[in-house]
Amino acid sequence: MLIILAFIILFHVAATILLFVATINNAWWVVSQAGRDVIYTDLWYSCNTTCYPVENSHSADAAYLQAVQATMILATILCCVSFFVFILQLFRLQQGERFLFTAIIQLLSALCVMVAASIYTAQKKSFHVPSLQEGVYGSSYVLAWISFPMTLMSGLMYLVLRKRK
Repeated sequence: MLIILAFIILFHVAATILLFVATINNAWWVVSQAGRDVIYTDLWYSCNTTCYPVENSHSADAAYLQAVQATMILATILCCVSFFVFILQLFRLQQGERFLFTAIIQLLSALCVMVAASIYTAQKKSFHVPSLQEGVYGSSYVLAWISFPMTLMSGLMYLVLRKRK
C-alpha cells in the first residue's frame, strides 16, 4: 500500500510541476526567422533579448488569450489544492472510503488544462501579431498537453482509490 501511495503522490507532484512550468515558461509559441533572433511567446509576453507584453492582451480582441491565461492558472491552483485535500483526506477519512473530493478537484484541473490548450490551438492566429504568426508550438504548449492526461489519470486514480490500513 505504501508503494502505491508513494507512486500516486509522485505522479501528482509531477503533474503539478508540469502545470507550473507550462503556465510560467515563455515557450508556448516559437518564431525562428532566418537571420533574426528566436522569439518566444507565452501567455503574457513575447521575448527575444527583451520581453514585451503580448499586443492587445488586455482588450476584448484577446478574450481567447485571457481565457487561456485564466484556465491555466485555475488548473494549477486546483491541482495544488487537490494535493493538499488528498493529504488531509489521507488522515481524516475512515477506512474503506474513497478520495472522492480530491478526485473531483483533480478532474476539474484536467478539464481546465484541456480547455486552455484547446482554445490556444484553435485561436493561435487570432492573438499573435502578423509577424509572429509563422511560428511553431513551443515546449510549454507541449507540456500543457502532457499535463492534461497526467492530471486526468491522477483524478481517476483518486476516484478508484480507497483508504486502507
